[in-house]
Amino acid sequence: MRLEAGVSAHLGIPHRFVCLTDMHVLCDMVPLEEGWPGWWSKMELFRADIAGDLLYFDLDTIITGDLSDMASIGRLAIMRDVYRPDGLQSSVMFIPEAVRKQVWEVFTEDPAHYMAQYSCGGDQAFLELLWLGKAAIWQDVLPGQVQSYKAAHMAERGVPDNCRAVIFHGRPKPRDIGWKL
Repeated sequence: MRLEAGVSAHLGIPHRFVCLTDMHVLCDMVPLEEGWPGWWSKMELFRADIAGDLLYFDLDTIITGDLSDMASIGRLAIMRDVYRPDGLQSSVMFIPEAVRKQVWEVFTEDPAHYMAQYSCGGDQAFLELLWLGKAAIWQDVLPGQVQSYKAAHMAERGVPDNCRAVIFHGRPKPRDIGWKL
């Protein structure tokens, strides 16, 4: 898996790479349990049985450089949405264990309600409810290290030198442009 290889190559500290999935993968995995559809399955990151602080990447993220700054941030961090500057984007997050309980408790009070209420914005719109104005924003604390393939026009300009993680939201996906996962 390309994401695991990228993290292993660019994270210079001991770590455990885990894939949260309902599919068979060739890495350590934590099985999904709730059966929530699509992006809502990401809410399982907040389960109590998943211990420790998490540096989270969507599976279609391409790691392009040293991740030590991101791994050592030590506080809640998430992306600013690349198209909605007043919103959040959950493609890359640092989630301290201490903040996960609140997200889990609120969401699991009534998952169907939140999935319906935030059907357009999904998990990241739900996270805005709890984290907007409270979380560090990657683009502010580590400028240029997390970038969108589309918004940064990488097809025309290439990957900027200071970029550490390239996110793919919507189309294209890495496989569509020849970056294999």
